[in-house]
Order: sequence, then C-alpha cells, then structure tokens
Amino acid sequence: MRSILLSTLPRAALALVTVLALAGCYFLDSELVPSLTGEDPAGRAQQPPRTVSAQPVQLGQTNFVPPGVTDAQRTGTQVGERVEQMRGDLRRLQTDISAQNQTLQGLRTRVVGNAQKYQGLIGTIQSRLQVGTTPGNPVLLTHWNDAQSTLNALEGDIAGMNNLANRVVESNSLAAFVLESTRATYGLSGAVDEDHRQLAILEDEVNRTVVLIDRLLNELNQYVARQTNYVGGERRNLSALSTAVANGELYGSSLANRAWLTSAPAASQPLAGPGNFASRRPLVVIRFDRPEVPYANPLYTAANEALSRLPEAVFDIVAVTPQAGTPAQVAMQSSTARRNAEDVAQTLERMGMPRGRISLNAMTSPQAQVPEVHVFVR
Repeated sequence: MRSILLSTLPRAALALVTVLALAGCYFLDSELVPSLTGEDPAGRAQQPPRTVSAQPVQLGQTNFVPPGVTDAQRTGTQVGERVEQMRGDLRRLQTDISAQNQTLQGLRTRVVGNAQKYQGLIGTIQSRLQVGTTPGNPVLLTHWNDAQSTLNALEGDIAGMNNLANRVVESNSLAAFVLESTRATYGLSGAVDEDHRQLAILEDEVNRTVVLIDRLLNELNQYVARQTNYVGGERRNLSALSTAVANGELYGSSLANRAWLTSAPAASQPLAGPGNFASRRPLVVIRFDRPEVPYANPLYTAANEALSRLPEAVFDIVAVTPQAGTPAQVAMQSSTARRNAEDVAQTLERMGMPRGRISLNAMTSPQAQVPEVHVFVR
C-alpha cells in the first residue's frame, strides 16, 4: 500500500491524530488536517493562504537637518578668538552631519526599492504555488534566484547602514568634545560680555546638534538590529520556499520561525535507542513503496503543528528496514532506508529546521513490508 502515515504520540508527550495519505498524498477527508489536541479532527473553515515572507522593516521618515551656526562679529579678545575657532569646528561637524543625512536618505530609497522588489517576487512565487504548479518550475526558479539576489542586496544595505552608523559615532565624539570645550571656555579670564553672549548661543547650537546626532544614531542602530533579524528570517523562509518550488506546492514559513533556535547541543540530549523507538508512536510514517513518494507537504504540516505545541522539539528520523528476506535483500533494503532517512532529514533542514534538532537512527521491524522512514518528536 502506498502511503504516508501521520500517527499519534502518547497524550503525556504530544497528542496527534492519525492521518493517512494514499498514492496522491491526500488526507482521508479533504476537510481534515492533523490535530494536536488528542481529539478527533474536525472540519475547518477555509484557511487564508500561508505567507512565507514577513513584512519588511519600516524605515523612519525623519530628515536630520543640522540647526546651523549663527555668525557673529569678532570681539578682539582671546576668548572671542576661541569662540570663533569652536564655531568653525561646529560648522565642519554640521557639514559632516548633512552629508550623513544625505547618505541616509539615499539608503532609505534603495532599501524601499529592494524591499518592494523582494516582496513582489515572493508574492508571485506564492501565488503560483497556491494554485499548484509543476515541480521545479523554471519560471519560479528564476523568480526564486532573483529573490535571493534581492535579499543579498538588502543585506548589503544593512552593511551600508552599519558603515553610516560608524561615521555618526565619530561625529558624536567630536560633538561631545566641542560641547565640553564650549562649557570650559566660560571659566577663562579676559572675556567681555559679548564673548559670553556668543558663547551661550554657540552652546545652545552645539546642544541641539548633539540631540540631532543622538536621534540619527538611535534610528540607525534600531534599523540595523531589526533589519538583521528580518533578513535572517527571510533566509530561512527562502530555504523553505526552495523546497516548495522543487515540489510545486506551497508549505508556509520556515520551521525555524517556530523552533527555539537556542537549542542545547546534541550531545546533551539523550538519543533514544531502537528499543525505545519500537515502544513509541511516530509522528510521521513514510512508506517508500515507489520511486517518488510526495511526503514533503504532509511532513511540513505535521512538523509545523508539532512545533506550535512544542517549540523546543527534537525530531528523530529513523530508517526502518523490513526483517523479512535474505541477508542480501535485508542489506539492500537497509541501505535504501538509510538513504531515504537522510533525504527526509535534508528536507526538514531545507524547511528551516536547525540541524542540531534532527537526529538520524536506524532499526528493523517485522511489521514493515517495504523500507520506511519514521519521524519521532521529543
């Protein structure tokens, strides 16, 4: 019998409902989906299309224009000369800030363009997959490659913002120095009233410049942090989308978005042995009784549902070999089962599951008639 079986785990661990997919990889009832409640699955209303891509990070709209420097007549005192020198320092500082602001506006325009292009490409791919298409559709592969290139451009925009932030940090240090020098000048002797009047105006303009720089630096740092997370998530989503394009059907966002990425090292997690596997009920059973078994979509659905209830879940991929047959037949089927298990593990990885959360194991079974792969969750 050609089948993919999604079966139950003990309620104490994680309750699942049995779902059987025959040759065409469909559920027993078109209205049924895997349930993790332990109750019989019930018909569900039509779900909206899954989205693979998150919304891009919104950029600020502030135009960081320096307040300017007030001109003043020379007083002829040494303090007045010092004030004029600091006024020149502030002008150079504000010129740098103006250039940095222009760079920011250019980067914003480029980021918005790249983000819109990326979202458009992802939307086109999803729309085609939503209605169904051929596996490995070359048109979708071209769109996917373009989306990856555009995401690389967005990553380059992050580097540009980071470089700009470093330049703003240098300006911030200079602004702090000018402000400190301005305040220290009040203590110098030999000044006239006009010197202190000009000094007060200069101090106010330096303070406003410092505030402007702080706002600019804060926006840049927040953007870099948010955009780095966004691009990282889209990298995982693109990996999952590549599997969907290869199979010609839409899954959803990367499994890594549900999984806890800070998982413990594999060595710290006890791996279940074959005896333990025999006593446990698998999340998914895939029977490889023909060359191309369409298991990817049911596997994604089951893994996604499992992670929604148990985000720290680890997936044990077990190659199951039938016991019946001659030693040569058993050895050949064992090799086939192991190869199939590796393919299933790689499919989970492409869907976004961290490699450290997947283990490979093998066992024989008197019940198996053909090589199988069992997927357990713990």
